[in-house]
Amino acid sequence: MITPALTESQQAALLQAARAARLRAYAPYSKFLVGAAVMDEQGRIHAGCNVENAAYPQGVCAEASALSAMVLAGSTQARAVLVVGTGGAWITPCGGCRQKLREFCAPDTPILTANTEALGPRYTLAQLLPESFGPDHLSAG
Repeated sequence: MITPALTESQQAALLQAARAARLRAYAPYSKFLVGAAVMDEQGRIHAGCNVENAAYPQGVCAEASALSAMVLAGSTQARAVLVVGTGGAWITPCGGCRQKLREFCAPDTPILTANTEALGPRYTLAQLLPESFGPDHLSAG
């Protein structure tokens, strides 16, 4: 499947949703606030934030939170993802979230990065999780 290109307005909506979600993050231990937004196959935007827990590693990443919101809304296909964080480097999804994204994203799904001031590098899921294992492996054979 070829994922259609994001329009400027779609990209702006993802960015706005992820930044707003980041401000709602619950990160009393790390103080590392992360927001994410996922655009589904209908063009709807679903946001999520990280939620930490004193019993590490029981917290939830922003990307997983956004995917849960997408599924709750009745969608199972993500067309784009944007992750917002702060710090000295651009924030990309952790390994666990890359695998969670694989469940709902095509290999060419754009994964955008941003901080509070600017957009950062753009990747595809295949770049972040090459040679991945996914649902198609279980339906063969």
